[in-house]
Amino acid sequence: MTQSKRETERKYEPSSPGADGLPDLTGVGPVASVTETGTEELDAVYHDTVDLRLAGTSATLRRRTGGSDAGWHLKLPLTGDSREEVRAALSDDVPAALRELVLSRTRGAELRPVMRIRSARSVRHLRDAEGTVLAELSLDEVRADSLSGGGGRTEWSELEVELADGAPTGLLDTVERKLRKKGIARSDSPSKLARALRDTGASAEVKPSRRAPDKVVPGSPGAYVAAYLREQAGTLVALDPAVRRDLPDGVHKMRVTCRRLRGCLRSYRSVLDRRVTDPLRAELKWLAGELGVERDQEVLRARLSGAVAELPDDLVLGPVAARLRVWDVSRGDESRTRTREALASARYLRLLDALDGLVRRPPLRAKAAGKPAPVMAKAVLKEYDRLAGRMDHALEQPPGQARDAALHQARKAAKKVRYAAEVARPALGKPVGRLGKRAKAVQKLLGEHQDAVVAQDTLRELAVAAHGAGETAFTWGLLHGQERAGARARQEELPSVWRAASDPALRTALNH
Repeated sequence: MTQSKRETERKYEPSSPGADGLPDLTGVGPVASVTETGTEELDAVYHDTVDLRLAGTSATLRRRTGGSDAGWHLKLPLTGDSREEVRAALSDDVPAALRELVLSRTRGAELRPVMRIRSARSVRHLRDAEGTVLAELSLDEVRADSLSGGGGRTEWSELEVELADGAPTGLLDTVERKLRKKGIARSDSPSKLARALRDTGASAEVKPSRRAPDKVVPGSPGAYVAAYLREQAGTLVALDPAVRRDLPDGVHKMRVTCRRLRGCLRSYRSVLDRRVTDPLRAELKWLAGELGVERDQEVLRARLSGAVAELPDDLVLGPVAARLRVWDVSRGDESRTRTREALASARYLRLLDALDGLVRRPPLRAKAAGKPAPVMAKAVLKEYDRLAGRMDHALEQPPGQARDAALHQARKAAKKVRYAAEVARPALGKPVGRLGKRAKAVQKLLGEHQDAVVAQDTLRELAVAAHGAGETAFTWGLLHGQERAGARARQEELPSVWRAASDPALRTALNH
């Protein structure tokens, strides 16, 4: 059993030792009073792999005793000053649930104690006029002992300001301005572990994960492509815990990341050797396919449930809600199992290792070192031309299944244009950004069309099942008609959206 919370905090270097050196924050912004809560003795043992793979991705895992939240704490980086902390009950060994959540980072390597950090913590609460806690101000006297290699010890003082749940995020900036005036500067270490590793000399073991490959020429096509791949590979790893915990939109985001990686590897084959990247594309397609079963079910569930909820009561005939729940449970359990099995497989871990290898040693071709504009514009326009061909073919088809299938293929092509444009945006600027935006509009419209097509098939299945059980199929037929009309409306919108996306000026701007 785990629990999680989002924490937003900043760390500072006190100007002088001891609580007496702290400024009075009463009256700073909405802070009306400051109350002391006493001192805590905290003892944490941090666990990581021998090459510090968690630390290399800014994650930490510790077993802490003392204080009000003793137990295992896994901290995962979010954006800005925020992290997610996943907690598990105190035990001797790393809980299995937390081992699973760090698997994308550890790849199954053994977790072992690497650092012991003890802190004497003085805590003050910053309160508003109603007495509500806005933030916690803590002063830590820290002692860290390395548990690996030749050992090593370091000591320092650290000031933390952590927002309470629901407190305005601007309070951190307000407090920081006051602290700066008193000579208290931001810490250059994102966590206690990072500082302890640095000061004890253990940080040399951290596995690099963000550094650009040495052989990439700065400002070249290879540099832009490598940076994009590095970002997306990191995103895939970071999303893994959210998917395992079934957090909202986690599966969707991971599936999109797979597609972005595949799109980049496909579109920039003039930059990367496809003998290396094609096998990776195949594995990314596999992972996206496994995730897609659950994602498609999520989309259908939300669409059908919403459609039923919008109907007047007198048009909902028979046990519609119950049948929809049974359908969702039967399909949802199967799709969720498929996702979990994929993430638990050795094949998935091999894929992550292969992506690491690609990022560290990208298989660059000769054009990777050339000027970015001609190479990257050509890659984007090649995908754009493929989209144009598929759109022309789709619009030539008579309404029906053949056109639906052709429009689905055009949607896939629009995604490839969009992702190719994303890679090139840092190099080509606004012109490729405009083209990508127009391609996204086409993709969105065709996505709505495809969702309506898929919903029709499902509604027909539900109608048949209802009829076979002796229930009226009226409501399912009504919803089927709505989806059919929606698909037709999207097709009627398509020519104008495509005209905007196929404006010759977009190509001309990119060629210049």
